[in-house]
Amino acid sequence: MAVHHNRGQNRDLEINPVFSREPVRVPRYALPRGEMEPDTAYQVVHDELMLDGNARQNLATFVSTWAEPEARRLMDECAEKNMIDKDEYPQTAELEARCVHMLAGLWHAENPRQAIGCSTTGSSEAAMLGGLALKRRWQHRRRAENKPTDRPNIVMGINVQICWEKFADYFEVEPRYVPMDGDRYHLTPDKAVELCDENTIGVVAVLGSTFDGSYEPVADIAAALDDLQARTGLDVPVHVDGASGAMIAPFLDPDLEWDFRLPRVASINTSGHKYGLVMPGVGWALWRDKDALPDDLVFHVNYLGGDMPTFALNFSRPGAQVVAQYYNFLRLGFEGYRRVQQTARDVATRLAREIARLGPFELITDGSDIPVFAFRVREGIDHFSVFDVSAALRERGWLVPAYTFPKNRTDLAVLRVVVRNGFSHDLADLLLEDLRRVLPRLDKQGEPHRDEDDAGGFAHGAETKNPRRHGRH
Repeated sequence: MAVHHNRGQNRDLEINPVFSREPVRVPRYALPRGEMEPDTAYQVVHDELMLDGNARQNLATFVSTWAEPEARRLMDECAEKNMIDKDEYPQTAELEARCVHMLAGLWHAENPRQAIGCSTTGSSEAAMLGGLALKRRWQHRRRAENKPTDRPNIVMGINVQICWEKFADYFEVEPRYVPMDGDRYHLTPDKAVELCDENTIGVVAVLGSTFDGSYEPVADIAAALDDLQARTGLDVPVHVDGASGAMIAPFLDPDLEWDFRLPRVASINTSGHKYGLVMPGVGWALWRDKDALPDDLVFHVNYLGGDMPTFALNFSRPGAQVVAQYYNFLRLGFEGYRRVQQTARDVATRLAREIARLGPFELITDGSDIPVFAFRVREGIDHFSVFDVSAALRERGWLVPAYTFPKNRTDLAVLRVVVRNGFSHDLADLLLEDLRRVLPRLDKQGEPHRDEDDAGGFAHGAETKNPRRHGRH
C-alpha cells in the first residue's frame, strides 16, 4: 500500500538532456500523456534508484543479495515463464518437483520420492500453507467427532515472524503467544504445552528466530507434546518454520533432530531466497505425508497426461526462481552448501566476538545457530543507544537494524547482524572499522540522540506482535 504524505506530489520530474535531447517533464504520480524513448525512461528510473541502499551492505535482510552469473542468466531466460502453467512449461514443473524431492531427502522424509510439497513466493506464503493444512486437518478431526470447529488456536512464541500474525488474522485462528521472560527469548516445551487444548491446531517451532538467530528446541517441544498426548489424549502436531534454519541445520548441524525424523513434525517451510541462496522470491512447503495435507486443499491439474496437484495462495509468478533453486542444488550439492553455510557461520561468529571485544557491547547470541547474532549496549552506558549506533553506521551505507524485543522484554534494545553468502570476512572487517570509527563520536554524547521512533522500518521479522488483537491471549 503506497501512501505519500506531502512528498513533492505537486512537482513533476524535470529530466536533464539525455544524448542531446531537449529536457522533458514527466509527472510523478500520473500516467504520462505520451511515450518517451526507452533509454530516456531507463535513465529516469535508474537515476532514482541510485537513492536505494546498497543491497550487499544490507545486514538487516535475510534475503540473498548475490548470485552467480550463470544463475542470473538462467533467471533471465525463464523470467517470462509462468510457474502456475504446468502444462505449458512442463520441464519447469519437473524441476520444481525435483527440488521438493531433494528437500524431502535433506529433511529425512521417510520416502523422499513420494514427498508432498510445493514452491511458493517465499517462506511467508509457505508458512501460511502449513498453517492452513493444520487448521483443515483439525477441522476434519473435530467434525468426525461431532465437535465444534469455531474456535481454533495456534501456539507459538512471540518471536515468530510477522507472517504468523497475519495467518492468524486472515484465517481466523486465535494466536496463543508465549511471551519472552528474562533470558528466555523463544518458545520452550513447558510453555508450549501450557497453552495447548482441544482447539489447538498445532504448535509452531522456529528453527532460527528472526530476533536473535537462535534455534528453538524442536525435539524437546515434540517430546513434551508426545507426553501431553500420553496424559490427555490431545494430539497436537508441530509445524517447523525453518525459513532460515532449514537450509542451515542439515549442512552444519546434521545430528540436530528437528525435521521429519520427529514423527510429530507434520510440515516444514523454508525460504529458497534466504539460505537457499536464490535471489528473491521463492519458498518451499513440505508435508511428511498425504495425511498431513488434506486433499480438499489441493487442486489437481493435468500435467503431461498425468495429475499435478497444486496448493498455493499465489497464482501467476515467474518460474525463474525455481529454476535458480534447481541450479544451486545441482551446482553446489551437499558439500557445496555445507561450505557456503559454514563460511557464513564462521564470519558471523568471528564478527560477533570482535564486536564483543570493542567494550561497549554485550552479545545476546553469537551466530552459532543460523549465522545471525544480536547484541546490546552494555548496562551502565547511557550516553548513546543502539539506535544511535544504527544511524551512525548508516552514514557509511551499512543497514544494521536496531529494535526492542516484544512484550515482557521491551526494556531490551538490540542491534542484529545477518550474515549471508557474499558477506565475506573482508566486508566484516570493513564493518568493524566503521564501528570503531563511530564509537569515539558516540562517546562524546551526553545522552542518546535517537530512540525507537527513529529506528525506521527494517527489522525484518522482529516486529512487535499485538496479542490483544485476536482475543484473550
